[in-house]
Amino acid sequence: MSTNGYPQPSGAFEDDFFEAPDESKIDEARPHQRYWLHVLLFLVTLLSTTVVGAGLAESFAANRPSSFDGDFYGYVRIWHEPAFLLKGLPFSLTLLTILMAHEMGHYLTALYYRVDVSLPYFLPAPTLIGTLGAFIRIRSAIYSKRALFDIGIAGPLAGFAMLLGPLAVGLSLSRVAPGVVHQSDLIFGSPLLMRLFEWIQFPGVRPEDIYLHPVARAAWVGLLTTALNLLPIGQLDGGHILYAFAGEKTRWLSRIFVALLIPMGIYFAYSWLVWAALLFFFGMRHPVIYDPHPIGRVRTWLALAALVILILSFTLSPVRANGL
Repeated sequence: MSTNGYPQPSGAFEDDFFEAPDESKIDEARPHQRYWLHVLLFLVTLLSTTVVGAGLAESFAANRPSSFDGDFYGYVRIWHEPAFLLKGLPFSLTLLTILMAHEMGHYLTALYYRVDVSLPYFLPAPTLIGTLGAFIRIRSAIYSKRALFDIGIAGPLAGFAMLLGPLAVGLSLSRVAPGVVHQSDLIFGSPLLMRLFEWIQFPGVRPEDIYLHPVARAAWVGLLTTALNLLPIGQLDGGHILYAFAGEKTRWLSRIFVALLIPMGIYFAYSWLVWAALLFFFGMRHPVIYDPHPIGRVRTWLALAALVILILSFTLSPVRANGL
């Protein structure tokens, strides 16, 4: 979820109500949705994730380690063998459904609070998963901590709920393949929830001996996305949740949590150093919300649920090079 473009609120609460703005003027000032751009980005992301998924599917069928170098060859291959892409649809459609559920959770909740918000932007990229994720833009102020909390938490809750089914189905399609994972250039960590599902499906089998089906790999990406978004830092979803409780103290708490990413990057996965740098320079600022009202008991319980989801989705070493 992106909060780029937040204007600063200019009023204060008065018995929980504000002077109603002129809706006609708001509609005139509101930028038009560029539907063509949203559709184009989604289709290109569908292509890039499907190419990755096709490579994962072929490696899985041949019981050989995934070769991510082959993903780039896949873009050439589709011109000569378009049917090659069909193999990648289980991965790409699963992944994009999870990402879409996350972003639509934010989007629909923002609409409920009459916050001006864009449709999701998907980001295609030649990465290990074929995308850099998705985001929405909030283009008007959020005046209530409760609204901020609800918009922030709706995405992770929706995405997490959507990935549970694919995780169970994907693991039922996975297989035990001793040693094949260690033949790959990269080793993927197992979040706690995935370990629980693996223990149910493959009792007594080590996680490194389980070869994940592409659908399970897409669910793994969904878990990683959920965990990253729930980090209690700045403009991340977890930062919005934290701000609803801690207010301006979030600015210092975010710095502490970013600092904690540095030893994690040194000892567990270098990617945490990249995240620490990106968040420090681009994700720390949070718009001020002038709202003295308490967040409420129900939202406190939801925040605890979000913490549990973070713990279940988190892994200290998401991706590391083999041999490190």
